Amino acid sequence: MDDHIGHFLNFMSVEKGASGNTVAAYKNDLQQFDSFLIGLRGNGKPRDWELLERDLIIDYLLSLKRKNYAEATVARKVAAMKSFFQYLQAEGTIRGNPTESLESPRVGRSLPKPLSVTEVDELLEQPMKRNTPEARRDRAMLELLYATGLRVTELVSLDMDDLNIAGPHPYVRCMGKGSKERTIPVHEQAAAAVTGYLNEARALLVKNRKESALFVNRRGERLTRQGFWLILKQYAKEANITSSVTPHTLRHSFATHMLRGGAPLRSVQELLGHANISTTQVYTQIANEHVRQVYEKAHPRAR
Repeated sequence: MDDHIGHFLNFMSVEKGASGNTVAAYKNDLQQFDSFLIGLRGNGKPRDWELLERDLIIDYLLSLKRKNYAEATVARKVAAMKSFFQYLQAEGTIRGNPTESLESPRVGRSLPKPLSVTEVDELLEQPMKRNTPEARRDRAMLELLYATGLRVTELVSLDMDDLNIAGPHPYVRCMGKGSKERTIPVHEQAAAAVTGYLNEARALLVKNRKESALFVNRRGERLTRQGFWLILKQYAKEANITSSVTPHTLRHSFATHMLRGGAPLRSVQELLGHANISTTQVYTQIANEHVRQVYEKAHPRAR
């Protein structure tokens, strides 16, 4: 059974072009389900996918709910299992798909919470209070994220060759979801921060001259998503930002502030790398809500 999971994950990565994060999540979900089945072997439950029945899958999902898993997490695990069994059926490993009529939990979609312009300014100022190579790196990362709307995975995956800030029109090139490449312009302030990092800090951090990563940690190796998150959390704390700040927050803030400033929805969609414009339209709701709140504050009787 483990072999089938491995083949499926390879199929998702190579054939479907799924991101590394998606593949890792599916791997965790399917291995957890497999462990559940192993725990039932003493009760005569099958470990052959062909013999697996729908009721057993429902038992597994009920066990997750008893453990108070969030609906969004259960929905993702259902999606992983449905994709897996569809793959097994397409490959001829199983004849019937036990997840075919299985419904995913309905998850209420909450709107992303961007930072205010003032909070972004406070956040971006924090690294400037220190005169270290790491602080120059951090300022460059934060400025670049807010200037481009990059996903954090895209940011830490950047190589030196992906950046062009020497010319009159600075830009960064990144590989997004589905292995789709896009080029994003970088404004003057972010370009200056990145240039400062390259000229004055990166060489002090890099141990191997052949290192291709744009942003590196203290060991001179490519910075990870987890490493960036720890850095962000510290600066958010120092900036006295009380709302929750995640690695995706600056991307949300970039999109919302662009739309509030009058940027066309299609342009923001292209910059963010969204396949469907409906995904980008979520930020329109946030921008419109902001306008409404500002109006009601100025005109209390309009409420």
